[in-house]
Amino acid sequence: MVQERPAPHGLVAAARDGPAPIGYAGDMPRPPLRAPMLAALLTLAPATLAQQTTYELDPDQGVWVETASPEPGTDAWTIADARKALAAGEAGRAERTLTKWLETYSRTDNPFLAEAYMLRGDARVARGNEYNALYDYETVAKDFASADVFLPTLEREMRVARMYLNGLRKKFLGIRLEDGSSIGIELLMRTQERAPGSQIAETAAIELADYFYRVRELELAAEMYSIFIVNYPQSDHRMHAMLRQIYANVARFKGPRYDSSTLVEARALIRQFEGEYPEQAEQLGITDALIARLDESAAAQMLASADWYLRRGDEVSARFILQRLVVRHDGTVAAARAADSLAEHDWPTPARPNALPPDLLNAMQRPESSAPADASEPPTTPEQPSEGRP
Repeated sequence: MVQERPAPHGLVAAARDGPAPIGYAGDMPRPPLRAPMLAALLTLAPATLAQQTTYELDPDQGVWVETASPEPGTDAWTIADARKALAAGEAGRAERTLTKWLETYSRTDNPFLAEAYMLRGDARVARGNEYNALYDYETVAKDFASADVFLPTLEREMRVARMYLNGLRKKFLGIRLEDGSSIGIELLMRTQERAPGSQIAETAAIELADYFYRVRELELAAEMYSIFIVNYPQSDHRMHAMLRQIYANVARFKGPRYDSSTLVEARALIRQFEGEYPEQAEQLGITDALIARLDESAAAQMLASADWYLRRGDEVSARFILQRLVVRHDGTVAAARAADSLAEHDWPTPARPNALPPDLLNAMQRPESSAPADASEPPTTPEQPSEGRP
């Protein structure tokens, strides 16, 4: 009977009910170890692990000389033989050797199990079956978190993630047809969950943020850079993340007809970047000049909203937005046009915030309003653009 393998990707893939991969013993009950047997295993484990092949550099000949090797037929010899096969480019022989060995020991507590799964995954990657290799890597990641090969296995999963995120397609019926980017994203997320605070988790976080930025998923990119800055405040990539977060928020503004809240966030991020990296901010143009351009864009969005209210005869709302525009974005082109519009309709033009009525002053302390749900109000988000609306 052929046993179907579940997909190793998806946020809840590890918790789904379903058939397990062939050879996977992660959720299978293991026989309890009696005290004498456990003591014997703990005594023999160091000696067994010490049987790996070792080399020393011969100072006279300048070559590496084998000084110790495992006894043929032992578990250590099988693992060493698989490593030699991989190094010699014989990935098929290494996979067959390890598969046969795992069929015998997969449900035991053999100390070489984790390494065997990792090496079989390496052999499958070398043969172009990186998706099947993830089953072995996931077995190590879930069942052998205390093993010496745990972090190296996570690094191998990250290598597969990079392959998928850089355009490698997943095989379907032996042909690379399916997009593998979702698998790559999931692998980078799992790496951060399994080794929080480590160097490999930091690398996974910044690579995931850079991927979102590269494929123009700007909202996800800005969020991921924000998470990275909070989780790794002392990282060498901090300046890079802050700069990309600014650019992502600026690029999310689609024009006067859409929500301008991202410009408000970008302005605050620019001030923070100037405070922490003043020299780099000057070199990169992350200064008051950029803030001025953001003010112009935000003012244009408010002017477009006021024009929309005027076209629909809602003079109260139009006057409110125009007066707030004159005060908030004084000195911009849109503010000058707003002042002209106020004068044209014979409405008072505030010269400073103190000249405004108390209810308008209180309203100005609130952030820009988001898109109203009612179709009779002007859209401010790209989800509800309409013909002729700002």
